Amino acid sequence: MAVDDAVLLVEGLRREGIDVIAEVAAAAPALAAADGMLGDDGETLLRALADADALVVSVSRATMSPTVVALCDRAGTRVVPLVEDAAGERVAAACGLEAPLSRHTEPWRIAEALSIGPTTAAPPPRESRPEPKVIAVWGPAGAPGRSTVATELAVELARGGRHVGLVDADTHAPSLALTLGLADEGPGFAAACRQAELGGLDGRELTRIAVPLGRTGVDVLTGINRPSRWPELSDRRVAAALAACREWADYTVVDVASSLERDEEIVSDLDGPRRNAATLAALRSADLVVAVVAADPVGIARFLRGHADLRATIGATPVAVVANRLRPGTLGIDARGQVRRTLDRFGGIENVWFLPQDPRSTDAAILASLPIAEVAPRSPLTLALRRFVGEAVVPAPEPQRPATGRRRGIGTGRGRPAGRAGADEASRVGAPVA
Repeated sequence: MAVDDAVLLVEGLRREGIDVIAEVAAAAPALAAADGMLGDDGETLLRALADADALVVSVSRATMSPTVVALCDRAGTRVVPLVEDAAGERVAAACGLEAPLSRHTEPWRIAEALSIGPTTAAPPPRESRPEPKVIAVWGPAGAPGRSTVATELAVELARGGRHVGLVDADTHAPSLALTLGLADEGPGFAAACRQAELGGLDGRELTRIAVPLGRTGVDVLTGINRPSRWPELSDRRVAAALAACREWADYTVVDVASSLERDEEIVSDLDGPRRNAATLAALRSADLVVAVVAADPVGIARFLRGHADLRATIGATPVAVVANRLRPGTLGIDARGQVRRTLDRFGGIENVWFLPQDPRSTDAAILASLPIAEVAPRSPLTLALRRFVGEAVVPAPEPQRPATGRRRGIGTGRGRPAGRAGADEASRVGAPVA
C-alpha cells in the first residue's frame, strides 16, 4: 500500500484504541527473518516483535514466507494478514495464516479482528457460551507437555485475582508436586476424594488440604505419591471431588493421564476399581477439555489416534487443541501450516493454538521449581498461552466501538514507537494483551 494509506491505517487503529508500538516497511519482517537486516534496525524490529501481541502486514511473496511465520512463532506474536488479490490469499494460505482481511478494510474492522482473535473459523457466539469451571488438560502418550500446560494455564487464569485450583488426577505418572517443588506426602487430591465420598468435602476442607503455589492465587491438590495408590481415585470419588471444587474455586484445572482404555471393563464384570477411572471421570466432569498435541510427526500421529477416543468419552464437551513445542526443526520451515493442515485433514480440527518451544525458560522453571510465568514472565511460551486463555478459555464480551477510551482486551503500550523504516508499505506491531 502507499505511504499515505499506511499512515491512514495507523492513525485509524490508534483511534480505535490499538497501541501501535512500531511502524516498519512491510518487507522488513521478511528481511529480518532472512538475516538480511543487521545492526540497530534489525535489533529494534526483533525487540518490537517480542513486545507485540500482533503483526498486521500486507501479504505478498515479497513480504511473507514460512520463515516470517516461524520468527513470529518464536516471539509469540500473532500474524494478521491483509491481502489485495487472490495471489495474496494463496500466499497467506500457504503460510498457514488465519483468514486474511482485504487490504482496503476499514481500520475499525481490523481493530475488531485484533480483539476477537483469529478468524480461521467462526466460533460460537461468546455471549451464549458459559465460562468453564472445570478444565481438564489431556494429551496422548509420549509426554506432549500436559503437566506444563496445566500449570501455566492455572497461573494465567489466576491473573486478575481469580482463585484457581490445580488438581493432579494422573494415576499413571503424577508429576505436579515434583516439578513445582511441593511436598507429595501431604493429603492431596486422594484425601479430597475420600472426604467427598463421605460427604464432608467443602471449600474450607479443600483449602486445608490444598497447597498454595506461592503468591500466584493457585491452590494445588497434589497427586498420589506412588502409582500403586491409584485405587483411591475411583470414578465416583473423583466426580464428587470435582463437583465440590466448582464451588471452591473460580476455575479448576485438572491434569489427567493419557490412557482412555477401558480394558478392565472388558475382561471383568465385577464392580471394582479401574486404573483409568480418574481420567475418564475428570474428562466427563469437565466443561472444557484442553487437548495437548506435541508439534512433531510422532506426536501428531499419536494425537490423531487418541482424538477419536477422546471424543467418544466426552461427547459434546468443547475441546481446545493446543500444539505444544512448535519448532521448524521436525516439520520444516512451515511448521504451523503443516500442523494446521494435518489436523484439519485427518481429524476435522479447524481451530488450533500454538505454543512455541522455549527450552531456556522451561529449564529455568524446572531448576527453580516454579511456573514458567514466574521465572520468565516475558517468555514466548507465556505470551502465547496468555493469548490462548483470552481467546479460547475466558469468554470476552462482544467488541464494541466506544466513542472514547480503549477497547477491552487490547493491552497498554510496552514501549515507545520503534520508528519508521520509510518504505512503500507499512506493518503494524501491537502491544501484548495484559
